[in-house]
Amino acid sequence: MKATQKLHDLGQSLWVDNISRQMLDEGLLEKYIRDYSVTGLTSNPTIFDHAIAKSHRYDESIAAGVSRGLEGEALFFELAMEDLRRAADLFRPIYDSTKGLDGQVSLEVSPLLAYETDRTLKEAKRIYGAMDCPNLLIKIPGTKEGLPAIAGSIADGVSVNVTLLFSAHQYAAAADAYMNGLERRKAAGLPLDAVSSVASIFISRWDKATTGKVPARLQNKLGIAVAKQAYRAYCEILASDRWRSLEKSGAKPQRLLWASTGTKDPKASDILYVRSLAAPKTINTMPEETLLAFADHGEFGELLPADGGDAATLLAEFREAGIDDHALAEQLQRDGADSFIASWKDLLRSIAERGTLLQRA
Repeated sequence: MKATQKLHDLGQSLWVDNISRQMLDEGLLEKYIRDYSVTGLTSNPTIFDHAIAKSHRYDESIAAGVSRGLEGEALFFELAMEDLRRAADLFRPIYDSTKGLDGQVSLEVSPLLAYETDRTLKEAKRIYGAMDCPNLLIKIPGTKEGLPAIAGSIADGVSVNVTLLFSAHQYAAAADAYMNGLERRKAAGLPLDAVSSVASIFISRWDKATTGKVPARLQNKLGIAVAKQAYRAYCEILASDRWRSLEKSGAKPQRLLWASTGTKDPKASDILYVRSLAAPKTINTMPEETLLAFADHGEFGELLPADGGDAATLLAEFREAGIDDHALAEQLQRDGADSFIASWKDLLRSIAERGTLLQRA
């Protein structure tokens, strides 16, 4: 039995953190579903930038969009929706069989809106309505301004992937926003099982940010310590009276998702953040190369401890080494938002340049 199947069987969903027209046209995504137990997919501006800039498979769609007067974000979302509808169709049987708990795909609102609540809420509703796809999650960053938009989206029936979370504290705020949205739906007499959510905590960026700044014995351990702390918060929230009341009314849990799980350190194991983050009722979304590596030589030992295990001890050691994890979490979230904005601008530039070349041709 493949390691991917074993991980799936213990209750952790494996999603692939990539999408491209090549994956769809050549049947790669179908293969991942069939052979590697993949049950969902995430995307982001960087992924689409790479997919579109390095392929001519989008040329026909770009040319058609330009001929209709589309440009910029409007043209991008049309391209992205084409891909994600195809992916969503492949995952739809999983979505149906799990009653909406799995089998989802994600599409992000414009990163330019990371600090604008009202525009994020409006755009989330627009994209969700345009896709008309029940197994779509709209990615909204868990920034201070994004949290009210998350609550509002859930209240309005828009399923959400909360992105750019970096700590247990940020995760707890995202969980609060999800439950707030559900409580608003309940007060309005709306069905709670019509919406769902995941909360995405980025892992490897912690270790990349502290490379060369901590003793060798602590290298590549901060991301996992943060994950353990977040998992403890997750278990506590699922056991809380507030959540149990919502669950009794039909609400689906906001599953914890491990993101940024490709190993950045070439000296470390290429499956470090998969084997170390095994836990039931969670998701690990991983790059294709990490998925293939885990399928080839994957293994995992003890599951994440519900009480956080040695997380507190490890975080104390990092603080002694000069790492302020609270300040770093905020910095990583800002840096992540800035990175997605840069990728977004590159993406729109690539599409515009390709459109111009196609027009001339």
